[in-house]
Amino acid sequence: MNPYNTVPSPPRPWWRTTAALLGLLALVALLSAVSLGLGFLVMIAAMVAVWVLPAWRWYARLGATFGAFFLMLISAGMSGQLDDSEPDKSEVSAQDTDGKGIKATPSATTAKAPEPTDYTGKALDEAEKGARAAGFTPERHDASPEDRTIVVRSAWTVCFQQADTTAKSVAFAAVKDGEPCPTKDGGPLPWPTMPDVVGDTYDTAVEALDRAGIDLDSVTLDDVYLDIDAPTAEEAAEEGDEWRVCFQRPDENGEVTSTTTVHLDLGQWTDLDLVQECPSKKDTTYKIPANDPDYDDGSDSDTTGGDSSSSDGGGSNVGTVHPGSYCSPAGAAGVTKAGTPMVCGPGSDGRNRWRSS
Repeated sequence: MNPYNTVPSPPRPWWRTTAALLGLLALVALLSAVSLGLGFLVMIAAMVAVWVLPAWRWYARLGATFGAFFLMLISAGMSGQLDDSEPDKSEVSAQDTDGKGIKATPSATTAKAPEPTDYTGKALDEAEKGARAAGFTPERHDASPEDRTIVVRSAWTVCFQQADTTAKSVAFAAVKDGEPCPTKDGGPLPWPTMPDVVGDTYDTAVEALDRAGIDLDSVTLDDVYLDIDAPTAEEAAEEGDEWRVCFQRPDENGEVTSTTTVHLDLGQWTDLDLVQECPSKKDTTYKIPANDPDYDDGSDSDTTGGDSSSSDGGGSNVGTVHPGSYCSPAGAAGVTKAGTPMVCGPGSDGRNRWRSS
């Protein structure tokens, strides 16, 4: 056979030529610029044609495939079809009753987390229990600058609270029961100061203490006489204009804390009493002078035997006396505030004391 006499192969159809496939790729770019969807369909067709029609090597076909894809993206991007040009669907227009357009409220809003209940002035244990029930984690600390450790929470009172709704926590600043809250968290406790009540009647003194913010339960009473017992608060209140403050502790402007005991030393007198003034110091004066063992009534008679006085009025009568108090002279008569007859006679210690007749 003569190799030079071979029959030439028939020509390849135009649609399988390289020029046709390149034109198809160009069509992908053109249509993608007009319509992304149409360009995508033509790109698929171009990829199929690249792998089926031409007698290209595999790497040429692979490159043509990626080329078609990137042509589509580049053309669509340049024409703006890949931009997010849709309007915000969270805001819509609505027509009011007059036909005017209004912008509606965004459909999605962020709800504000609820604040915990205000427990200011409440017991700390109650506040922490309520905070937990509301889903908050409670924290606690001393509201005073002393930074004391809180152990018995029921004995502390909430002064301030600070909530963190994001972290769902609430911090309580508290003080011990009976203590005043500071003006700010960590500030000094504003303890009341002692007013000057010396010379005031008991009623007036109590009013002054109350105005100063002093707890009246912290007040104790004592007498200034040797022969009179200290009255209770109830007894002093019954005769509030007769009892007078002779001495006080703390002194004027002294700080009165929760552990401070206020002492009022009282004297009692009316216009009928022989002694109507405070002594120079406590336990130096007898309210009834006749109760003084050194009292001299000016009589020269011997009363030590008790013959010159009796409970029926045979001796001197000194008026109202206090049972068990020292007395003089022996045999003197008196009565208690309740009206019980008393006589001055030797007691168990050998000294004259008022005894029931």
